[in-house]
Amino acid sequence: MDLFPAIERLRRERRAIILAHNYQPDEIQDLADFVGDSLALSQKAAKTDAEVIVFCGVHFMAETAAILAPEKKVLLPAPDAGCPLAEMAEPEAVLAAKKEHPAAAVVAYVNTSAAVKAVADYCCTSANAVRVVRTIPYEEIIFLPDRNLGHYVARQVPEKRIIIWPGFCVTHHRIRPEEVEAVRATHPDAPVLVHPECPPEVVDRADFVGSTSQIIKKVKEMEAETFIIGTEMGILHQLRKENPGKKFFLLSPGLLCPNMKRTTLERVHHALRELAPVVTVPEPIRTRARTALERMLAIT
Repeated sequence: MDLFPAIERLRRERRAIILAHNYQPDEIQDLADFVGDSLALSQKAAKTDAEVIVFCGVHFMAETAAILAPEKKVLLPAPDAGCPLAEMAEPEAVLAAKKEHPAAAVVAYVNTSAAVKAVADYCCTSANAVRVVRTIPYEEIIFLPDRNLGHYVARQVPEKRIIIWPGFCVTHHRIRPEEVEAVRATHPDAPVLVHPECPPEVVDRADFVGSTSQIIKKVKEMEAETFIIGTEMGILHQLRKENPGKKFFLLSPGLLCPNMKRTTLERVHHALRELAPVVTVPEPIRTRARTALERMLAIT
């Protein structure tokens, strides 16, 4: 059964918008009304006039949409799609860190639970983390939960003291610097573009560092014909669609997030048909978390 027409019919009937992250399966990206990174998806969720948001991503992303658009019904087709990185920060531990560093602001990566966002001062994404940290009126920052993104931000904003949380993205963190050297030997003229969730030793060897949307934009601007991509493999679909004359290779064969691949056409169809599963964020967590997100969006 070709589910595309059935999903499209339900999308119209439900007055729904389908949002998909750049790491989603190819067919989900093709189905979506909008495909983007965490920042762009947050902005879209906050501004959409749709009555239903179908979020093709992982749980914290759907939570973010529910925080920013509480009047909408937010559906997560893959309710079992979590994020190991988001689970590496708990609100109790964040509160303990704030108590230990009372002069510091907590900047929480969007890859966190709503409960963690609720005890943070600001949120950020990989696309705007440097701007947020540089802009806010604090000299000391507790940055969580990704230590690699934290190290990258600390290098870009040396005038501030960054206290870095020990978490990491299991997909990006496994990349080794020797993989960069090996792929450069195979493709010496191909620029290497990586995500800042990669280890510092990998970032140091890259030609460009940025979020998924920034990588996609940079590829369009560069004249090279071959590119080495150091982020989750789902990004290759958009890159190939938008740059048919260029070739792309993954920096590492392990660049696959199994949680991002849990969304299927069948699950999207089921979510729209049943209007479930719904993601909600209880008060007062939602209001406090929204403050941190809105501070981010105001800077962006």
